[in-house]
Amino acid sequence: MTIVTTDRRSTILDAPSNLGLRPPADGAVPGCYKAPWALRDAGLVERIGAIDAGALVPPRYIATWRPGDGVRNGPAIAAYTRELAGRVTAIRESGGFPILLGGDCSILLGPALALRRSGRYGVAYLDAHADFRHLGNSPHVGAAAGEDLALATGRGDGHLTDIDGLSPYVRDEDVIVLGVRDEEDLRDLEGSGIAHVPGADISMAAAEKVLVRDELDGFWIHLDVDVLDPSILPAVDSPTPGGLDAGRLTELLRGLLALPGAAGLEVTILDPDLDENGGQAALLTDILVAALT
Repeated sequence: MTIVTTDRRSTILDAPSNLGLRPPADGAVPGCYKAPWALRDAGLVERIGAIDAGALVPPRYIATWRPGDGVRNGPAIAAYTRELAGRVTAIRESGGFPILLGGDCSILLGPALALRRSGRYGVAYLDAHADFRHLGNSPHVGAAAGEDLALATGRGDGHLTDIDGLSPYVRDEDVIVLGVRDEEDLRDLEGSGIAHVPGADISMAAAEKVLVRDELDGFWIHLDVDVLDPSILPAVDSPTPGGLDAGRLTELLRGLLALPGAAGLEVTILDPDLDENGGQAALLTDILVAALT
């Protein structure tokens, strides 16, 4: 197993893609692409002493879609995935610990592809939702931010799931979903072979059992901030009651980051359009700073 040392250099890369989301209203564009700016404005880069790797600008967001069209913005997401994978690989090869500021959950495909190119890696998936919609459990697919875990585990169109012939980027048995509380998602996960811990009752022992194994070279951490309870952070597209409080999320992230093999972290779904005074971005920044330092 590859062991990541504690002196790893945090390297922040903005991945401001909203390609995987539905429009929040007719004629509107999802606002989560602004999240990196909000977190930077709250001092994240300076407070954790991170190297600044800049930003990877995504292709243009196209809102039009109807059932049967496949994944919304699918070709654009595939192109962005390739570029993001290259950036993640470059950060890791330079000795950096990549921290991606999204953006929506579809950015997971970039690091998943990057890590698949170099070995066998798992995923710690912190999210209120499993993001596991695919044609095996739904009449159609649409928004990749609700399908990214399915895509990363090889379920979906080949132009997204099989880049460079590397499907699946992550094996089912190498994933653990933490914090999921959508009842339909829980039913879908029951038959998938993917480990999951529902709600706020999260055990580090369960995560370690999946993520720290001789078969794995390490694991990636996906953080969708809707894993927090909406009473604390409601500035997300699908707030779901029953989530973590700030202290519990900080503790969970610290625990995951301390495990051998932690290979990087992405932060997704914060929508500054729903955070008028910036207080929620400031809270999330405090959580990240406490966990990363």
